[in-house]
Amino acid sequence: MIKKLSHSLEDYLEAIHIISLENRVVRVKEVAEYLKVKMPSVVDAINKLSEAGFVEHEKYSYLELTEKGKNRAKKIFLKHEKLYKFLKDVLNVRDDISKVDACNMEHYVSQETMDHLIKFIKFIETCPDGYPEWMKHFYYYLEYGKRPSECIKMPK
Repeated sequence: MIKKLSHSLEDYLEAIHIISLENRVVRVKEVAEYLKVKMPSVVDAINKLSEAGFVEHEKYSYLELTEKGKNRAKKIFLKHEKLYKFLKDVLNVRDDISKVDACNMEHYVSQETMDHLIKFIKFIETCPDGYPEWMKHFYYYLEYGKRPSECIKMPK
């Protein structure tokens, strides 16, 4: 029995979840295409996930997440989405890099850090005056490599 899922197995769970959001059924072939891996790799991962109680699969049939699998996959997917949003929308990282980095980070970030990151995003998004002034200064800094004049501390 698997005690802790590897990053790779978490990616398989997330892929099955994402595919299931678009399709009524999930096939091994679709998971292979989504993750850009070969079919035997998917079969091996599915067998491990099945043994651990995350996936139901009969040979040559569709894949289905168990309740345990759905819960875990949703947590992984939410982490990915929030990290992606933070990287892209807050830190202004390019979209393609945000996607890859969010996928890598989701496996390592603690729940406490995720909770704080989510609260930070909500805080910024719900500011009554829009993004705080310091965020605008940060974007200026990203674009020009220097602080805007109103951000430079004057010596006392």
